[in-house]
Amino acid sequence: MNEVLLRSLTPSVLGILVRRGADFAAAEDAVQDALVEAVRVWPADPPRDPKGWLVTVAWRRFLDATRADAARRRREDLVDEEPAPGPAAAVDDTLQLYFLCAHPSLTPSSAVALTLRAVGGLTTRQIAQAYLVPEATMAQRISRAKRTVSGNGVSPARAKPRARGRFDQPGNVATVLRVLYLVFNEGYSGDVDLAAEAIRLTRQLAAAIDHPEVAGLLALMLLHHARRAARTAPDGSLVPLAEQDRGRWDTESIAEGVGILQAALARDRLGEFQAQAAIAALHADAPTAEETDWVQIVEWYDELARLTDSPVVRLNRAVAVGEADGPRAGLAALAALDASLPRHAAVAAYLHERDGDLATAARLYAEAAHKAPDLAERDHLTRQAARLNARRCR
Repeated sequence: MNEVLLRSLTPSVLGILVRRGADFAAAEDAVQDALVEAVRVWPADPPRDPKGWLVTVAWRRFLDATRADAARRRREDLVDEEPAPGPAAAVDDTLQLYFLCAHPSLTPSSAVALTLRAVGGLTTRQIAQAYLVPEATMAQRISRAKRTVSGNGVSPARAKPRARGRFDQPGNVATVLRVLYLVFNEGYSGDVDLAAEAIRLTRQLAAAIDHPEVAGLLALMLLHHARRAARTAPDGSLVPLAEQDRGRWDTESIAEGVGILQAALARDRLGEFQAQAAIAALHADAPTAEETDWVQIVEWYDELARLTDSPVVRLNRAVAVGEADGPRAGLAALAALDASLPRHAAVAAYLHERDGDLATAARLYAEAAHKAPDLAERDHLTRQAARLNARRCR
């Protein structure tokens, strides 16, 4: 049984059922039933047209469920005639699913889970493992998300492509991209590599919609993912960017990301993901940490701050200013920000260390470790505090 093939066909089969008139929740249930049947039947009797087979079986499951439900009798006029079996139409409905899954009524976590299930073709168990929650909890989250999408009147008539790059949908491109970026940032957990999955899905979206920010996000993912092998030491500890072995960076991914970014920037429709990708490209372009073009990175952070007005962006800009103009300039930029921001203490610690104030830096590293969102970062910050305290005692 080819799991990759089933996952690749899932979104298009689901999209076909939705386009024919099935609501999202019912269609998704029918497709899952068809996938179970495929796992049972295909090893002994593989179909000549796998997609057509799945569409036919899923549509029959949908019809059976619809006719059995008295509350849905009003749909009989839509589904009374079953399409004849045969090759599935060569229509890509995946784009429609992206926007359904990014419905504005969904919470970010629900949108991510539904995207992984409907577009990514992952099982509920795989998604639950990736998010380290019980399978029953994830099943409830996905079920609620499907009901929300169906209950808000989303239909094929309201969510269909008009032309490449334009779309009538309840969500919007920015929401879809944020969902994909959330998936990417989950990284690796369980038996699903969510970073790689996000890149795969974003490639798929980039092939379906002509939008510079889609290209910008794909470039950003590739450039960040290129450094993945160098981010951790053999013992699992974090390796800061400046200390990473750049020989372990994936040069092919960097070259691809830079090429995609350059084409997007040439369209002169700058967005936040393009700006973030430009910063990542400048890091990737530097042969050593000391050769990083921090002045240009500060300029890109200025553009990014203009686009987003995000305090987190301004926090990262303070680091760049500290590198470009000296730690005291960085501390001055940091002073204008709310000290309760995530990682504010870590940034302050780094800048104070650069300025030679080891006592303050050690105290702030320890404070940052206490607030760290995960174990790896907490351990890293704790080691930084211990290192500075050891230096002070010499």
